[in-house]
Amino acid sequence: MGRGRPGATRDAAVQSTGDSSAVSKCSAAARGYVRDRFLGLLVGRRRRRRAPLIHRGYYIRTRAVDHCVQDFLLKTQSHSRTQILSLGAGFDSLYFRLKDMGLLSHTVVYEVDFPNVACQKATLIKGIKELSALVGDAGGEGLGAITFSGEDYKLLGVDLSELSKLEKALEKAGLDNEVPTLFLAEVVLTYMENSRSDALIQWAAEHFPQACFVLYEQMHPEDPFGRVMQQHFSQLNSTLHSLAQYPDREAQRRRFLQRGWTECSVLDMNEFFTFCTPEDEQRRVQALEPFDEYEEWHLKCSHYFVLTAAKGMKPSWTPLLSHMAVPCGDGPVRMAGSVTASVCGMHSEAAGLRRYGHHSALIKPNVILTTGGFGEEDGQHCRMRNFHVLIKHEGCWKAGCVKKENCGKRWDGRLYHTVSCLSNSLALMVGGRTSPSSAALGMLWLKFPESCDALDSDGITVELVDLQPVAESAALRWRHSATEVTFRGEKYLFIYGGRSAMQPVLGDWYFLHTEELSCTVIPVEGPVPEGRHSHSACSWRGGVLIAGGLGAAEQPLGSVFFLREIEHGFQWQTVETHPPLIPRYSHTAHVHDEKLLLVGGVWFHSSSVPGLTVIDLMTGLCMDCMISVRESLSVQKNGGQRAILF
Repeated sequence: MGRGRPGATRDAAVQSTGDSSAVSKCSAAARGYVRDRFLGLLVGRRRRRRAPLIHRGYYIRTRAVDHCVQDFLLKTQSHSRTQILSLGAGFDSLYFRLKDMGLLSHTVVYEVDFPNVACQKATLIKGIKELSALVGDAGGEGLGAITFSGEDYKLLGVDLSELSKLEKALEKAGLDNEVPTLFLAEVVLTYMENSRSDALIQWAAEHFPQACFVLYEQMHPEDPFGRVMQQHFSQLNSTLHSLAQYPDREAQRRRFLQRGWTECSVLDMNEFFTFCTPEDEQRRVQALEPFDEYEEWHLKCSHYFVLTAAKGMKPSWTPLLSHMAVPCGDGPVRMAGSVTASVCGMHSEAAGLRRYGHHSALIKPNVILTTGGFGEEDGQHCRMRNFHVLIKHEGCWKAGCVKKENCGKRWDGRLYHTVSCLSNSLALMVGGRTSPSSAALGMLWLKFPESCDALDSDGITVELVDLQPVAESAALRWRHSATEVTFRGEKYLFIYGGRSAMQPVLGDWYFLHTEELSCTVIPVEGPVPEGRHSHSACSWRGGVLIAGGLGAAEQPLGSVFFLREIEHGFQWQTVETHPPLIPRYSHTAHVHDEKLLLVGGVWFHSSSVPGLTVIDLMTGLCMDCMISVRESLSVQKNGGQRAILF
């Protein structure tokens, strides 16, 4: 919870983010993400069940802070006294958890928040026997800003932006400048004006000879996720001030080093989870509840960081670097250049395209059919039941009308399915899901006219036809791929990978004969790729190229495989790339002129977003390029809209 100065309205808005944070942490604890029996006592009746993505977000936040705090206590246990100063503590339960674990034998915890928040928390502690018994009562409440005073716990009500008042209040509460002190700011300083938060950081370095600092905040406002993140907090009247001046890790490092701190390390939360969280703990968290929001999870983690700074500590305090399995860095991905994408001119509104988890298929040279996904329909966010069609006419794209026939219960508004066009009037839909624990109902035929006219007022009719469950095991999956291959002159759909309701990652495959719609056993030899989902697959030379994806440990993969036809079946071959392909997933792939093009997706390099990667299939040369959008090239006809198609 940050501490700004614009007035009571802004302060109240910032405080509400703290209340929401406490409720979210409580929900995560209730689902087993963290062990915390005290949060529920502090939150009281405000409990709400949050989504799995929220649970993971608060889990990694709590684990990062606890990791650093407990490392500080461990490294300073030889000192007769240490201190923790939690800035903007709100209704956090850190003190009670540490006390209950027996980790505060020689440590005093000071918590600071707005006066009304501190008073509310003090009242809660006094009124709940389990809390008051744990903290004790040494008296001293009502002395200046002190709202509660225990033997090793002091709760103060002070606006952090009033540095002189804060300093005086801490002095009265007994804060000792000469003992090792840990400053903790968990999504706090960013709500303050930069001049005031910078002054607080410098004051801590100047007044405490042995000091450590833990900062957990947002970063990277410049990319699409960052812009949405800023908009979200602005709508809550809680502007993230630090992002403009300190947008990335290096800027935050300089911020501390230029203000008196001698050591500083920063990790984004993807790195922290990967390198500072034991593998068995990673598996435990990943198995707690059904989860299928990998993109949002990894993007969120790439936009939050944990920073540790220190001065005067002997030995040096580096709780992040000491746990790193490999060196980390936030250097930019080496780009070979940039490619220009032109905005497509459109005659009509493209609102129906605002969705994710969908599938867009080129069913004819100038016709794109989009099915499924999640978006907004009839004013509600939901699984998209409407189909969307784009037809190119006279150099401009027009959104056409789509009529579904014979759908009934057949169309379930699924996500992460595939649609393979098998003829001029027929496409096969395979797999997908309706929820993270429920696969879609199976395969569907999509029948449509052999010709499509953009000027036809009646639109395009798509008929849905059920299939007999002859390939049920192949269909009960999502985030898979379905790619046309050829074996002995016959066409097959190669259905590969994905995940299911029971298995978080699949590594099997099926050859589905496109005419008989039956699974055929065809021998496959060679090194079998590790299981994956959210990979890309595209046809090449009668076989299929598989690139990237997310593996069993929820880590992006950087491997490329070619399944090629041989005399008696198929053979897996590894495609060696140099330099190595940066691991990524949820991208698209296309082969053009003997080159594999990978577009978009998600990777763990928080300094940039994936653009276009070009892999020369003859030499293995791999180049990354940025995608720049030239608005000036967009076609405007009849006051039309603009859209970029991915």
